[in-house]
Amino acid sequence: MNQMGSQEQKPLRVLVVDDEPFMLQAWRKILEVHGCELETLSEPLQALAAIERFRPDVAVLDIRMPGISGLDLLREIKQRDLPVEVVMMTAYATVETAVEAVKAGAYDYLTKPFVNIEAAALTVLKAGQHRRLVQRNRELENLVDVRDSFEGLVGSSVGMKRVFEMIEAVAYSSSTILIQGESGTGKELVARAIHHRSQRRERPFVAVNCSALTETLLESELFGHERGAFTGATATKRGLFEVADGGSIFLDEVGEVPLPTQVKLLRVLQEGEIKRVGASENRRVDVRVIAATNANLAAARSRGLFREDLYYRLNVISIHLPPLRERPEDIPLLATHFLRKYNARTGKSLQGFRPEAMERLEAHAWPGNVRELENVIERAVVLGRNSDIGVGDLPEALRQARASQRPMGRSLAGLSYRKAKSIAVAEFERRYLKELLAATGGNISRAAQQAAMDRSNFRRILKKAGLDNGAAFNGEEDRA
Repeated sequence: MNQMGSQEQKPLRVLVVDDEPFMLQAWRKILEVHGCELETLSEPLQALAAIERFRPDVAVLDIRMPGISGLDLLREIKQRDLPVEVVMMTAYATVETAVEAVKAGAYDYLTKPFVNIEAAALTVLKAGQHRRLVQRNRELENLVDVRDSFEGLVGSSVGMKRVFEMIEAVAYSSSTILIQGESGTGKELVARAIHHRSQRRERPFVAVNCSALTETLLESELFGHERGAFTGATATKRGLFEVADGGSIFLDEVGEVPLPTQVKLLRVLQEGEIKRVGASENRRVDVRVIAATNANLAAARSRGLFREDLYYRLNVISIHLPPLRERPEDIPLLATHFLRKYNARTGKSLQGFRPEAMERLEAHAWPGNVRELENVIERAVVLGRNSDIGVGDLPEALRQARASQRPMGRSLAGLSYRKAKSIAVAEFERRYLKELLAATGGNISRAAQQAAMDRSNFRRILKKAGLDNGAAFNGEEDRA
């Protein structure tokens, strides 16, 4: 089974409590083939201590036992709020007992003897997966709470930590800031975070998209105009630099500013003065300029499309926002942040993400960066009908992604050692297994033999790599 995040490589831990030794042996055979770490107890009075020591994901409890019943154990586990999912089992099943167990907080209920051993194992594995999903979502919620203080900027990657450090370092100065990064990475959020931490935070923060306006309109918007300055100028209008006086102005896509307007922008930065269109005198303004671009301003400067003197005036302090594909470890945090946001907007209460859905999110290259991820989560919340977001709630392009398929251009160097190793190992396993299956014609027994592995363990690794399906084996797994 797949697990999420840091728990992805850890086997599920299961504690089985039953006073019948043959049942304990049966569970060991059932679960060890699935790679679980198992502890068994025949003495139910030791169960609570074992849970606190062994820290299992799932406790499988028999209902009828000497000393204390499984139901009493279940109630005690829930009362102590121990972090474990509970599956009950009994040979004396009644509807009333099943209802009582589920009401007391059991994940599921099994009847002995098991008609289908694999179904019994699947129940336990799903319970463990649910426990880890709840735990992971709780961890993500806590991390999102910490980062919400950065005006919606979310991340724990090395690249984003540098951004947070830069925001804190530059906020109390009046220096001009140039924020560089691809479209959709959150440049305006960085600008707002800087303003809200500065001494100007009680004064206006004004944002303008320089690429959305024509040259004439942009100049009028930035610097204002006098009545009669041009056709349609029926009244005097203050420009955005005047509106932002004492505060900050955010010039998004500053690389799109026409050359004539660049001259006037340079004067603001050098002299702190603006001149309205059609005016004869200058006006003093005290505005901190925070500019942003997804273009290469240095290249535009060398081609004569951006003034060199303005480039150096803007680029006093530079902050680089990494694209989402270079910080995949931030995807679970961001997804949880947007889930909370759109839960609140839609009145829904989705709890989190199924492991398979999170795998697809982490495998996608995100050319539209954080903005694209936000749109995907908004869609999933609006259309979602279950308690968690699953693969079926994602767009078709994401459903086809595999966690082991690293997007082109993603560098392992930007990840933690543990995460990079996890991705590299997953890629190696998948490539090795595909080549081995091809070499053996999809015959599982021969492939396992060539890999020097037990057939059941080999099948388990195939499942983990997403290759345990009929197409992978060409229907030949049982041929000699």
